[in-house]
Amino acid sequence: MISTAALAPASAASSSSWLKRYYGTRALFSAAWVALAYTIGKAQPTVGIALLIIYPLWDCAANGVDAARNGGLRANPSQALNVIVSAIVTLAIVLTVAFSHDLHAAIGVIGIWAGLSGLLQLATGIRRRRSVSGQWPQILSGAQSSLAAAHILMMALSPLLIVSVADVGLYAAFGAVYFAASAAMLQLKR
Repeated sequence: MISTAALAPASAASSSSWLKRYYGTRALFSAAWVALAYTIGKAQPTVGIALLIIYPLWDCAANGVDAARNGGLRANPSQALNVIVSAIVTLAIVLTVAFSHDLHAAIGVIGIWAGLSGLLQLATGIRRRRSVSGQWPQILSGAQSSLAAAHILMMALSPLLIVSVADVGLYAAFGAVYFAASAAMLQLKR
């Protein structure tokens, strides 16, 4: 259980330190997710589906904790919306797989989510860049996520393609790189 002290608004001095740890954790999670997607997830569709569910669920939780740590959801509207969008997408993937058993549809939901969450990440990065360094990789990541959404949706809408969780892997890998770059920029700024 997370204590309320851990979620208290960060001071300006500790905000950079928090974001460095946050971005580093997100980079490590995404790198591990990509490794699992390209290995076990690709070979075992049930694990792949679980990974498709876990990815937006993790984004939902991570954005919620980060927003809470930085003044709350009201003070961070783009992250608040990202929490809601990621929660809905998680549920949509669960329902899509449970009722249609169609991995194309689940990948399509991820594509839509990549576009929406990318725009919200872009908004968060733009808002934060005035007060905290290390935001340019987040801004670029948000913009690229929005573009990656089109590619993911094209795969999902191609019934002749055999799709798997690995088709989302490149998108997640770029996310890992951008989170690592933000963490590194914040470390160098210290």
